[in-house]
Amino acid sequence: MAEAPGDPKSVKQDDKGKYVDGKGDPTFNVKPDGTVDWYSYSGYRRYTSECSVCHGPDGEGSTYAPALKNSLKTINYPEFYGIVVGGRQNLGGGENKVMPALGDNKNVMCYIDDIYVYLRSRSNEAVPRGRPPAHDEKPPQASEAEKACLGE
Repeated sequence: MAEAPGDPKSVKQDDKGKYVDGKGDPTFNVKPDGTVDWYSYSGYRRYTSECSVCHGPDGEGSTYAPALKNSLKTINYPEFYGIVVGGRQNLGGGENKVMPALGDNKNVMCYIDDIYVYLRSRSNEAVPRGRPPAHDEKPPQASEAEKACLGE
């Protein structure tokens, strides 16, 4: 079992404009008025299009897959990343739960940090269910990274 995620408080922004916590892991930044950082908003969009079909809307889980909102209370960023890239199988107890490996899916991998920060914000109840009501503008660094990752 990996170390649990630490304090989600953002301590700085990296060179791409992403917020990181004291351990250097991606995290969210929500302003007092509820405005979320661009990457949390992007994570909401990517989660909704790529992950919610199994894991339910807003990370709440389904009868098919667990609530990632709860999972992120106990797994840290490297463990999350590893599960998404390589997949996971939980067999036993009459159940056969399989998370497919998504390491080749650019719609996931190009935005994995965004998905993580969105789920982390839901896990810490910093962002309510549904589409965030307001978000920061997309930083130029996000557009550049997106184009490079998608091969545009």
